Amino acid sequence: MKSFPVFLLLLLLSPRTEGLKTRDQNSSHVPDVDLVVDVSSAVRRVDLRFLSVTIDASLASEEKFMYLLDSPKIRTLARALTPSFLRFGGTRQDFMVFTPQRSHEQGSGDAAALSCDKLELPPWLEERLKNEWTQQQVILMKEDLRRKYRRVKFTENTIDMLHSFTNCSGMDLIFGLNALLRTADNAWNSSNARQLLQYCESRRYTMCWELGNEPNSYEKKAGIRVDGFQLGQDFTHLREMMSQSELYRHAGLFGPDVGQPRDHRTDIMQGFLQSGADAVDAVTWHHYYVNGRDTSLEDFLDPEVLDTLTLKTNEVLQTVKLVSPGKKVWLGETSSAFGGGAAGLSDTFVAGFMWLDKLGLAATLGLDVVMRQVFVGSGSYHLVDENLDPLPDYWLSVLYKRLVGPEVLKVEAFSDFSRHKRVRLYLHCAHQQRYRRGAVTLISMNLRNKAVRISVPARLSSSTVEAFVLQSERPGEEGLYSRSVTLNKDVLKMVDDKTLPELKGARLPPSEHLQLPAYSLAFFVFIDAGAAACL
Repeated sequence: MKSFPVFLLLLLLSPRTEGLKTRDQNSSHVPDVDLVVDVSSAVRRVDLRFLSVTIDASLASEEKFMYLLDSPKIRTLARALTPSFLRFGGTRQDFMVFTPQRSHEQGSGDAAALSCDKLELPPWLEERLKNEWTQQQVILMKEDLRRKYRRVKFTENTIDMLHSFTNCSGMDLIFGLNALLRTADNAWNSSNARQLLQYCESRRYTMCWELGNEPNSYEKKAGIRVDGFQLGQDFTHLREMMSQSELYRHAGLFGPDVGQPRDHRTDIMQGFLQSGADAVDAVTWHHYYVNGRDTSLEDFLDPEVLDTLTLKTNEVLQTVKLVSPGKKVWLGETSSAFGGGAAGLSDTFVAGFMWLDKLGLAATLGLDVVMRQVFVGSGSYHLVDENLDPLPDYWLSVLYKRLVGPEVLKVEAFSDFSRHKRVRLYLHCAHQQRYRRGAVTLISMNLRNKAVRISVPARLSSSTVEAFVLQSERPGEEGLYSRSVTLNKDVLKMVDDKTLPELKGARLPPSEHLQLPAYSLAFFVFIDAGAAACL
């Protein structure tokens, strides 16, 4: 698939410049980048839920931990990320078995209607569960290292709490079913899933479905090999089950959630599409840049590492186009580093460069949805920490949701420094619920410890700008390890458990130049751009 060049790659040689400036400051020492934009029409349009999130199935390793989703703080944080999908899945979904404990009658009522205004986790119980969850993560990490996973039984309570959480937060739930329940001839045994669907239908739970997680690793995890063609037949069987349900006959089904292209994983995708493409509404695959156990700070700032997403995405898109042209493609699970993330990196300010670049590049290349692993749960790549406090990537995600619209625009950049790929830029229509029609948002990243000056094209230079510049609260390389982030120099933190800060931009007068500080992530909204593509 042909893609438009959308990011500028710069060598930054100037002294470090703090703060945001609209006019020259030591301009002879700050490298310039000239932008060329086309705002006459959109390159493409992504789903309104483009930025979505996941909760790892490990949260249900003991059902009591699901009660953390009743925390008023976590629900407040989730609401700010809507509209979005919430995918519940991951490695342990293929070891989970639904074990109902109650008798069910059709139309027995919607439990979520009670939970939104009446259920709230008591503070003492929240503290207890957070402490116990910290201990539980050690157990889960040992299982991951040994690749030995125990079967987990879950009851109606897990489904009730998940649906309550998504329903009250405004998210759309995707539940991952266990695909490792197999028959003697290695077909999917659907009996347990049928029980689960019947229960969810009796509660009138609106939700979407997946089947299995990273089937390319089944042999290592469970000693079972499932080829792509059989997997496609399994999905077709699930779609037939759903078609028999009044509630789920038109519900979303997504898959096969394969790992990124490597050796036989491409073969699994091809085989799956041959037999199962018609069953799914979107094709899903997973992507991580690096191994969390042996990566470094340098990897998180390495343009060559970031560019690997283009190669992997184009390979998947080409495979899907060849077998099932027109089928939507999603990143069904993604973050910085596989293996649970990189401790001290995936949960710090530096991770934002991978995350924002992935959002910009994925939209440009043609992926419709990107699901961030994880909103809350095990590992170190979460958006919310062990105390349920938001991490830098959470604030970055909220700003993206508020400022960036679904229409992708074309931007090119020119500079003598372009070969070094250190400043990366993307352009979208601005979010029209916040800005007037015609406004555009320039997504900007500076991966080096020097400032750069962006020369604004005449088409945009007459527009007032709202600037949202994210930096670590500490300067220099040390700040990249920080779990705190500033917006226009103010540290971001919740006002209280039910209130986010205002997240105000800095209003700048029209100018021919914008300053992008060292090690910064920024959104520049050109309010008066009058872009035809955004009208």
